[in-house]
Amino acid sequence: MDLEMSYMAEEWSLKMPKGLDLEVSHHPVTMKSVVNLIIAMERFKTSNSEPVLSTDFQDENLLSIMLESIVEEHMIERTGPPPQFTSRDEIECTVTDSQKRSLVLVQSSMELHAVMLQGGSDDRKVHLNMSTYAHPTPNAETRPVALGIKGTNLYLSCHEDDDKPSLHLEEVTDKNSLTRISAESDMVRFLFYKRDTGRSISTLMSVRCPDWYISTAQDDDQVVEVCQETAPRYRSFNIQRQS
Repeated sequence: MDLEMSYMAEEWSLKMPKGLDLEVSHHPVTMKSVVNLIIAMERFKTSNSEPVLSTDFQDENLLSIMLESIVEEHMIERTGPPPQFTSRDEIECTVTDSQKRSLVLVQSSMELHAVMLQGGSDDRKVHLNMSTYAHPTPNAETRPVALGIKGTNLYLSCHEDDDKPSLHLEEVTDKNSLTRISAESDMVRFLFYKRDTGRSISTLMSVRCPDWYISTAQDDDQVVEVCQETAPRYRSFNIQRQS
């Protein structure tokens, strides 16, 4: 390697601008250093920049040329499969908001509304099948859940619509697709972080759209939507397990 470097130094010294000399160190070098040096020398040959004057050429000029020719090393970190949300169990439950309004399915618009039900109309109340999931990174404060309407293939989902998060009812024909959900897949739109704030009182935040919560309006019989904490809507729900 010393003979090769000496030969290369002698060859390129003849091509260096007047007043500039090339010195090759005898310290151990790596292949990267050799490649960088060759590239830099080639740039000297093909450069169309202004001629280098012996009186004006400074160390900074050489450093600038060398830095432009650096061969970057990229480390590729190999990782395992992406983390997954894994379904554990499913329970039937009813949900009312903090104003004691029940969730009702409006078939014509395929929306959930929060309605103050009168006596004898409890049959309009929606029952949810709530599937709980093991968190890829265990968190004692929240539990991922999926919310499906009992007796249907409809599940609540949250994703962006016109660049704004919105709540939807989506039909899932293959419920097995919700058994394992990759944290990097689009299926996380069906998941919500359930955070308990009191006995049977919880909030439901979208996994797909963090800081957006399932919520109800101040007025009765309005659509259930997602909102942020500052919105004038109700975000707490009483979730009652059914036997």
